[in-house]
Amino acid sequence: MPITPASGPSAESAAAPPAPNGSSESIMLELVDEAGTTIGTAEKLAAHLAPGQLHRAFSVFLFDERGRLLLQRRALGKYHSPGVWSNTCCGHPYPGEPPFVAAARRTGEELGIAPALLGEAGTVRYNHPDPDSGLVEQEYNHLFVGLSKETPRPDPQEIGETAFVTPDELAKLRAEGPFSAWFMTVLDAARPAIRELTGAAAGW
Repeated sequence: MPITPASGPSAESAAAPPAPNGSSESIMLELVDEAGTTIGTAEKLAAHLAPGQLHRAFSVFLFDERGRLLLQRRALGKYHSPGVWSNTCCGHPYPGEPPFVAAARRTGEELGIAPALLGEAGTVRYNHPDPDSGLVEQEYNHLFVGLSKETPRPDPQEIGETAFVTPDELAKLRAEGPFSAWFMTVLDAARPAIRELTGAAAGW
């Protein structure tokens, strides 16, 4: 499978991401209730400290024209889940930012590409502790699937490697090394939309 080393300028510091205005202020996330309704805000790290606060997030799955999924290995400098493989892109909308806008923005910032097609694929709510960092993912996650026709140009502070994989190659990669705690939850939740996008022959 093709693996692309990360290169290029940093859009967001892995250890202490800047605020939307480019300052060093803490990033704020939207807190939500079980129905996904915004009920407040919290600082990013504080929202992930055990037991975690339920907050809005997004996950992106991009595929090439052969139906292969674009994965990223999170940079070793990330404070949360460093060095593990995960889906194409994931993150948190800023307060008041539509999840679709946030998903497209972060895909560009992290991977240096703009999806050729990006559509909503539902939502999923989960609670996933990360045993290594002690942080907790209490998330109401908006899912997006789409197509990529560009070569990724990943930000090395965010991404260590990228790979386009078939379902069989994904299974092999999962057997060889760790993936993010949330990966299979978001992948399984997005599968109906993924199958509609890629077709039966892709095997998803």
